[in-house]
Amino acid sequence: MITSRAFAGRRYAVLGLARSGLATVEALVASGAGVTAWDDREEARDDAMALGADIGNPLEIDLIGFAGVVVSPGVPLNRHPIAAHAREAHVPVIGDVELFAEARGDLPPHRVVGITGTNGKSTVTALIHHVLESAGVPSLMGGNIGLPILSRDALAPNENGAGVYVLELSSYQIDLSHSLACDVAVLTNLSPDHLDRYDGFTGYAASKARLFGLQHRDQVAIVAVDDDPSKMIASRINHRLHRVSGKDIDPVDQHRWSALQGPHNAQNAVCAIAVCRVLGLNDEAIERGLATYTSLPHRMELVGEVGGVRWFNDSKATNAASAAPALAAFPPAPDQRLHWIAGGQAKGDGLAACRPWFGHVKQAYLIGAAMEGFATEIGDAVPVDRSGDMATAVAHAAAAARPGDIVLLSPACASFDQFRDYEQRGDVFRGLVAALGA
Repeated sequence: MITSRAFAGRRYAVLGLARSGLATVEALVASGAGVTAWDDREEARDDAMALGADIGNPLEIDLIGFAGVVVSPGVPLNRHPIAAHAREAHVPVIGDVELFAEARGDLPPHRVVGITGTNGKSTVTALIHHVLESAGVPSLMGGNIGLPILSRDALAPNENGAGVYVLELSSYQIDLSHSLACDVAVLTNLSPDHLDRYDGFTGYAASKARLFGLQHRDQVAIVAVDDDPSKMIASRINHRLHRVSGKDIDPVDQHRWSALQGPHNAQNAVCAIAVCRVLGLNDEAIERGLATYTSLPHRMELVGEVGGVRWFNDSKATNAASAAPALAAFPPAPDQRLHWIAGGQAKGDGLAACRPWFGHVKQAYLIGAAMEGFATEIGDAVPVDRSGDMATAVAHAAAAARPGDIVLLSPACASFDQFRDYEQRGDVFRGLVAALGA
């Protein structure tokens, strides 16, 4: 795990003891810190106590003198009472990424790349990590992807240079960071999301922009300027800045990168290329990584081909802005070939972002709580099948699809009406597709 002398002799409260919370407790205790931990679940409290933490609810104890209250990014700071309680005691509310930032002084020589944005940040993070690893550069993914950052062993340099920590950063994680100065910081794109946590879109955009405000003047910012809000953020950066665009990618080159098709992946690729060049990789090493990259689970993941029909799992598309690039990736060839499974728990942004690509869709199969609302919004633009649930949608799409067609699960919705999370939704879809070919 990652430990630091910076935590020794200090006291922290940890609120929430899921995977990252327990990793935080373990790293702090191992660093010589005192920890008071809390979770509503008794078994989680028992796990924290076994790691050496005291048990106490940070909302009910005197926080004066604590070095920080560490919370999960899922804690809504605009509504949760811990924010006011900590503020009264003059104690910062932080996340595990901030602890990682504070521990950097005790780590072997390294660099940090931070990637944020509304969409594409998971793919860009995984792609950079893959290109670095394929070039022999020590690399570790963390943040909003993979294992908790504090649970990982620190990277050691090798003959190919210092290790690189590649961090996917949600706006929530940025909100909980105060000293994370990324050597390279990336913004993929910006569109409305998570507005229940912010003072409108302006507040959400300001959260993303903070990542660049935390950088030092000699560090590098990379911004994809394919949307106006991202252009605005780029215009306000006054240190080393690289503006990139998905339009910079030659379609001939992109055709060689089998897991990076579609306009959204052109943007993902150009961001990753820019980062890797800043880190000193040559174009041959970058090309090798792009050509051998495989999709993340639940993100435009090819999960099967049955009877000449290809099935793609894009369950991670939990809003319309995320689903739209997936629809854009499958234009008519020459006729519509795309069967689109959509729906779930709507986020309130509707399907406006997807509308420009309705012409790509042969038929839509709607599920979940958003079914009727989406059907009304689609109207006569696309034939609609009110499937209701995933199993029915897969069965109806399988019956309708012909060789050469595409079936795409890209829900444009959260999953919580019918599934535990988007991962379970994608796993169920993958299992149903596997059964078709059995």
